[in-house]
Amino acid sequence: MKSLNLFFSSVVLVLTLGSVPNVQAEVEIALMDLVDVQGIRENQLVGYGMVVGLDGNGDRNQVKFTSQSITNMLRQFGVQLDESTDPKLRNVASVSVTATVSAMAGVGQTLDIVVASIGDAKSLRGGTLLMTPLRGVDGEVYAVAQGNVVVGGVSAEGRSGSKITINTATTGRVPNGATLEREIPTDFNEQDKITLNLRKPNFTTAKNIVREINDTFGPKVAVAINNAKVEMRAPKDTQQRVTMMSILEEISVSEGRKPARIVFNSRTGTVVIGKNVKVGEAAVSHGNLTVSINESQQVSQPNAFAGSGNTEVVQQSDVNIDEMKSNMMIWPVGTELNTIVSAVNSLGATPTDLMSILQALHEAGALNAELVVI
Repeated sequence: MKSLNLFFSSVVLVLTLGSVPNVQAEVEIALMDLVDVQGIRENQLVGYGMVVGLDGNGDRNQVKFTSQSITNMLRQFGVQLDESTDPKLRNVASVSVTATVSAMAGVGQTLDIVVASIGDAKSLRGGTLLMTPLRGVDGEVYAVAQGNVVVGGVSAEGRSGSKITINTATTGRVPNGATLEREIPTDFNEQDKITLNLRKPNFTTAKNIVREINDTFGPKVAVAINNAKVEMRAPKDTQQRVTMMSILEEISVSEGRKPARIVFNSRTGTVVIGKNVKVGEAAVSHGNLTVSINESQQVSQPNAFAGSGNTEVVQQSDVNIDEMKSNMMIWPVGTELNTIVSAVNSLGATPTDLMSILQALHEAGALNAELVVI
């Protein structure tokens, strides 16, 4: 009886929703999820380093810069090698080291780093990164990295040449493996204004942001420059500026209408249709042609008993063409997403077929959406 009541409840719900107009409720989103604050950004660092202790899985002899790097390092520690000396290194790999510095990070803070092989090392598992300076885009050293490399992949190879690989064994991480030695300068506290850059440019969203900020801090505090930028006056005092940014984090804003888009992934066959996609009046009929070719061989031996014929192999080809019959679908003006999907599914279309149908609708001018192919 309980399941029967649930069934009738769901039926009543569907009937109720179908009897009222489709009204989209506005959803408010946190302001800081919609914008980036100019002057507060992450910065990338990069360096060249050496990973040692690889148990024979390091770079081979043809990677010359690995042996040169080790030779230069040993000379710094007082170990003198002849120019003709070519150390046979199997436990060392040349690697790139990258890190991302969060906005306004201070000296002494630690950073996670990513280590990736540059040469032909088979694996970095069990290796240790030697001290590596990390530089910014200006060429200055901002951090120093060192530590044991954590590798999530594994690779094994047999003498017969058979090989198995899980994930990637030539890339690893060193959690908290770098220490920031120098702060990256920012002009955030020196500017008279705070600039908010919208992640998704939209005039309605920019208008709503300005309205919410002015309702909170007072009139004419914020002004929309365009659909992608909002500027607001800010106090010079750093403590007051921090308080203002804290209040901004608590403000919620109604986002403007999202553009109607259909995204195709040609590599995986994925089709994503946005909520606002609609079509004009159109008739759609979709069918597939299947061409099948069967090859067979027969032996022909004319005048077999007379002994004068030659035995030959004759190729025979059987070609058939089948066309799948499908009904024509008529979509009225303003058809929405759920109707499109139901109609296409009723035609038995695959994702590839769906791409073709939607592209044809777009070419016919019956689709009010942007097609994006990735």
